[in-house]
Amino acid sequence: MRAVSVLTDVENFKLSLSNVYPFHQRPLKMKARGTLIRRSLLTETSLIVHWCTREYGIIKTVAKGARRPKSSFAGKLDLFYSCEIEIHPAKTSDLHILKDLQIENARLALRRDYGQTLAASYFVKLIDRIAEPEAAIPEIADLLDRGLDYLDSNDANLKAVEHFEKQLAQFLGILQNGIDPIRSISDLIGNPPKQRSELIERLR
Repeated sequence: MRAVSVLTDVENFKLSLSNVYPFHQRPLKMKARGTLIRRSLLTETSLIVHWCTREYGIIKTVAKGARRPKSSFAGKLDLFYSCEIEIHPAKTSDLHILKDLQIENARLALRRDYGQTLAASYFVKLIDRIAEPEAAIPEIADLLDRGLDYLDSNDANLKAVEHFEKQLAQFLGILQNGIDPIRSISDLIGNPPKQRSELIERLR
């Protein structure tokens, strides 16, 4: 019964994060600070880019022409980049137009070896699984930024991974004494991202 109660509380909490106003009721241009957490091919020249932002949660944007050599986005859309972005909200879908961006922190050290990239990828995947699309998540976005910034300056280690998971569970209101935080998180999202098992094995 306790597990059911906790899960219900978490679902209610996540629903409370939802924004009051949908994107189509917002200004024609909006700015946000976000970390690039995923990208995929839309066309031969354009990309779909996912951001974790404080202001609007997880949002999807189209970077038109980003793969063209002379694009203003060339070299600016890489995983883990922290950017100030300008978007034009879509009126009828969740795929918005990325108009401009300025890189604030490229976090280049996250690519210095496989272990660092693996840890950063795990943090990003975990947040992506937890966060609701287009719902303000300032605390979760801040946790992701702090986690990636730590990995940008320090070697990945088991203590840092466990601290990240504990902080996330605490923010979600599911941290319980005597229970591993990742177990509580898994009760919410199912199996953790596949990167975790490989990461933990490397760090032990």
